[in-house]
Amino acid sequence: MLKTETPDSRHADLDLYPTDELVAVLIDDQANAVNAARAAAPAIARAVAAAVPRIAAGGRLIYVGAGTSGRLGVLDSVELYPTFSWPHERALALIAGGLDAMFVAVEGAEDDSAQGAADLRDANPGVNDVVLLLAASGATPYVLGALRVARELGALTIGFANNPNAPVATEAQIGITLDTGSEVISGSTRLKAGTSQKIALNTFSSALMVRLNKVYGNLMVDLKPTNAKLVLRAVALTMYATGADERAAREVLEECDFHVKVAIVALSKKTSIDQARVLLEAARGSVRQALAA
Repeated sequence: MLKTETPDSRHADLDLYPTDELVAVLIDDQANAVNAARAAAPAIARAVAAAVPRIAAGGRLIYVGAGTSGRLGVLDSVELYPTFSWPHERALALIAGGLDAMFVAVEGAEDDSAQGAADLRDANPGVNDVVLLLAASGATPYVLGALRVARELGALTIGFANNPNAPVATEAQIGITLDTGSEVISGSTRLKAGTSQKIALNTFSSALMVRLNKVYGNLMVDLKPTNAKLVLRAVALTMYATGADERAAREVLEECDFHVKVAIVALSKKTSIDQARVLLEAARGSVRQALAA
């Protein structure tokens, strides 16, 4: 039996626990997700290092999963645009059963390896694409079908699994094992196995974006201000990075379509918006290097 499916002998009477104890046990068990992600940190770092040159050369991130894993892949792909202005077309998510499976479980879709292969082939991956393959069991047929096509077509494959020696991790070029063990509710990998995948994906994509110069210091300077909250955040980040007052920061941001990077360089170097863009282009998007030029 897979470790993720093995009943946790410590909680055989879970249904008899008082509510406060039940809640405490469920919360406390989530700490194991952090421990599993921490143990996988060297593999995640290797994945980031391997992905950077491909993505910098124009590649895409392609997430593949089923059920909870698939939904977590969709979530990570969607959040890259508002957080880092990452183009929608360069973060593609495939989920067994199609996008309807985000909202309603599509029974049996995860068992179709041929469909996983077909869906991945339809995405037409190339050598600069990075395919992230997610499966708690590590043996989901839909995900394995996609994995084998990705490797055939030369994409970088990164497999995430919650069981040791799982095919998704061993067959991928880089395997990331998040060994979370048995769940408090037996087999419910939407619990700490899912949490560990969320941590690993957050870590991978955030580190990747840092390496791609989407962050200055620890400031999120390439966000896309798509709502009032993010507009205020753009103003605050610009003020913090430059020491400008709110009026000056907002005026420059309005001139550059609220592109925080451009505003920081323009204000810090007391230059025009156009010249700030030229400096950033020459620095491959690095605010730090543009300021030093």
